[in-house]
Amino acid sequence: MARATTPEAWLRVVEAALLAAPAPLTVAELRKLFDEDPGPDLVRRLLEALREEWFASERGVELVQLASGWRFQTRAEYQVYLDRLKEEKPPRYSRAVMETLAIIAYRQPVTRGDIEDVRGVAVSPNILKTLESRGWIDVVGHRDTPGRPALFATTRRFLDDMGLRSLTELPALTEIEKIMDLVDATQNEPTAAPAAEEEV
Repeated sequence: MARATTPEAWLRVVEAALLAAPAPLTVAELRKLFDEDPGPDLVRRLLEALREEWFASERGVELVQLASGWRFQTRAEYQVYLDRLKEEKPPRYSRAVMETLAIIAYRQPVTRGDIEDVRGVAVSPNILKTLESRGWIDVVGHRDTPGRPALFATTRRFLDDMGLRSLTELPALTEIEKIMDLVDATQNEPTAAPAAEEEV
């Protein structure tokens, strides 16, 4: 194939790379595709043109920018159809796990004690392990107090999985409360939390 020397050819190179990539690609990574570095501004313009092109064509896939880069993903309205092909059910998380994740996301960095103060109940180590194994939270340091408790914060993977570029895009807390009510309804859990340690 001939070298890509026109804007249309550059666009197709970027498109092919994003479609083939197993993970989001950054602007810096996309610049490596070309013999001569086009610079970050041109790559960003190509990405915006590509996003518009796919959006205007009303395809079932869209180009989105996340915390760790750019990727193609299924449009939300088509996900219900794709879910029918999945053999495994997506994991369901308890209210305790979701509340803990929300506290970490909105108040980070926080210690386990901070989370317990907000929730009013002891936090099971299994809850934090569940969130860590999912790649949604990580220890980012230790508080300079007796015992040096671990400080937890969300990860780029959390942002990517939630479809966010940054924490500023988190929904309002009122939206989180509605989601929590839906979790309760689907799991038939009582809305009052017990005062003892909760399980995952």
